Amino acid sequence: MKMAVLLSGSGRTLDNFHERIAAGAMQGSIVLVVSNVPDALGLQKARNYGYPAFHAADNAAINRLIVEHGAELILLAGFLKLYKPSAHLQRNVLNIHPSLIPSFCGPGFYGMKVHRAVHQRGVKVSGCTVHFANEVYDEGPIIVQKCVPLAEGDTPDDIAHKVFDQECEAYPEAINLVHEKGIDAFWR
Repeated sequence: MKMAVLLSGSGRTLDNFHERIAAGAMQGSIVLVVSNVPDALGLQKARNYGYPAFHAADNAAINRLIVEHGAELILLAGFLKLYKPSAHLQRNVLNIHPSLIPSFCGPGFYGMKVHRAVHQRGVKVSGCTVHFANEVYDEGPIIVQKCVPLAEGDTPDDIAHKVFDQECEAYPEAINLVHEKGIDAFWR
């Protein structure tokens, strides 16, 4: 499948995708990288990798770029804005969330906010969830979840590092499953 990556920041997940595709460990090809932030480091990384990379301020502009580049699967990779795909791609958007959904998710729960909440609550296990995105934050069908055991002295930064290590495994695994089974298999 041809994939578009939407990001807002440094592009760490894009780095992971690029490395996995180059190593033959992740299926698909990246045909487009878009950011809602004009000077996002991830856009520069995308250009350095040779991917078409653009800033787009709104969903309409993003959707035009996706159509122009023929993307079939949209990967949210630290995209800090609610994305609304065009109708024909409504079921084709994947997201990764830094907790085990349904815990610590929904509006306002992203990035370090999640890890601080996990730390404050004192849970013993956290993790990440790769899921299809729909019009409600973190409610689409789940594809892959990875658990991370937490230690007594873990800080929110420690939790973030442990979870990101699992995200680097979970997201490519989920993409491979979608390639193998097809999108419709997950929308029951």
